[in-house]
Order: sequence, then C-alpha cells, then structure tokens
Amino acid sequence: VTMETVSLEHQIQSVQRHIAFLKKEQMELLHDLHLEILRLQKHCSELTHDLEMKELEARQQDVLDRELEEKCRAMEAQLQEKEKDNLELRKELQHKETLVAALRSSLRSKERRFLEELKRRSHRVTILDT
Repeated sequence: VTMETVSLEHQIQSVQRHIAFLKKEQMELLHDLHLEILRLQKHCSELTHDLEMKELEARQQDVLDRELEEKCRAMEAQLQEKEKDNLELRKELQHKETLVAALRSSLRSKERRFLEELKRRSHRVTILDT
C-alpha cells in the first residue's frame, strides 16, 4: 500500500506541476493577448484619426474645387463679354477706317480740282498779263 501511495503522491505532484505550468503558460498567453489587443486598439484609433483627417481634407478640397469652378465660370463669362466688346470695337474701327479712306479720297479729289483750278487761273493770269 505504501508503494502505491508514494507512486500516487508522485503522480499527484506531477499533475499539480503540470497544472501550475499550464496556468503559468495560460497567464503569459493572456497577458500577451491583452498587449496585442491594446496595440491593435491603438493602431485602430490611429487609422480612424487618419481616415477622419483625410475625409476632412477631401471635404475641404471639394469646397476649394467648387470655388475654383465658380471663379473659372465667372472668368469665362468675363472673357466672352470682353471678346464680344472686342468684336464690336473691331467693327467700329473697320467702319472708321472706311470713313477715313473715303475722306482721304474725297480730299485728294478736291485737292486735284483745286490744283487744276489754280493752274487754269494761273494760266489766265499769265494770258491777261501779256
């Protein structure tokens, strides 16, 4: 009986050591898992913050894009108005150039008649003098 008792006690002690070892391993594993959970939570928070910042930047960029589009449309409208004004001014300039050409032609014609008249009178004066 005593041999069996000693053998049973050794087996009980061996089982208790195994249980203590398994408990220690389990505690270390739980501790490591807890640290990993904390690390992942921190990483998740950082990613969430980054995502929020990117969304904010995207919204701000959208606002800037809309403002630029509005300014661009306004500038295009101004450009069209200036082009229209420019076309009207070109037409007016062309009309005035036509008037200037007609006036020059008229002036040359009057100058020729004046010179012819002057020549005739000069000739007549010469004839009358003689």
